[in-house]
Amino acid sequence: METRYSCRILMASATALALAGSFTADPLAVQKFSDWSEPVNLGAVVNSSFSDSYPAVSQKGLSLYFASNRPGSLGVDIWVSRRATVNHPWGPPVNLGPNINTAFAEDAPAISRDGHWLFFDSARPDGLGGLDHWVSWRAHTDDDFGWLPAVNLGEGINTNVLDAGPAPFENEDVGIPLLFFVSNRLGGLGANDVYVSQRASDGSYDAGTPVFEINSPQGEFRPAIRFDGLEIVFGSNRPAPVPGFRMWASTRTTVYDPWSPPVPLGPQINSGAFENLPYLSPDGKALYFSAFRSDSHGGSDLYVSMRSRRTGR
Repeated sequence: METRYSCRILMASATALALAGSFTADPLAVQKFSDWSEPVNLGAVVNSSFSDSYPAVSQKGLSLYFASNRPGSLGVDIWVSRRATVNHPWGPPVNLGPNINTAFAEDAPAISRDGHWLFFDSARPDGLGGLDHWVSWRAHTDDDFGWLPAVNLGEGINTNVLDAGPAPFENEDVGIPLLFFVSNRLGGLGANDVYVSQRASDGSYDAGTPVFEINSPQGEFRPAIRFDGLEIVFGSNRPAPVPGFRMWASTRTTVYDPWSPPVPLGPQINSGAFENLPYLSPDGKALYFSAFRSDSHGGSDLYVSMRSRRTGR
């Protein structure tokens, strides 16, 4: 694997997506699904008395990646829990090891659509400064411990400030891989803002464009985009009826349309217990996130909320 995320996957060139302007939400973009269920704590096998956050789920729903500073970590590390089927409970988490983790902070894992690439953040000193985006490749998509040594995504997308929360997106409508993320670089509306970057034919990512219709003068955190590109969920501390960090969602009719004005997820999700750092399952039916709820095991815990696809949509 080359040091600039070498192109093992051929890709077509395309023009930039239009990601600014005003837009009225098409309710059909969200009515494909039912409302979110009451969240469930993932339990004491997965969660610990330490900080457990930034969940991410594999394409088949059998591997759960997350960040934790629990004993056995080098710093803040990425761990994985596995299960035999989607109806089985999650097993004991295992550290991903030195190809991914260092004595510094690694978090915000995200898996590419094809399952070969693991994106994450790291504060290790051989980056460009602050938090950087890193990536690792594996040959076999069912091998959770086959990740090659991680490489920095480079100075196109990374800066000397915070670049965090990578959310890869790719489907046939867009044609080119995109990476949504947050950054506090100059040019945004306030603290952390959401950006979207395109991957070039050489495998590198450009600096990214602010998604102004989603951003606010407050902070935005870790976006999660649905498989069809028509819904995005993210954390924010912008003003809302429920105080503190909470999760918001925005929709659009097609991948070429701007996003609708964000709205907070309902009270069953946003309880005021610092719900944040969402991740949508590949089928869009599960929302994983971290929170400090009354049934947490100590630090932040991992939770999941479910929804079903409406028939006839």
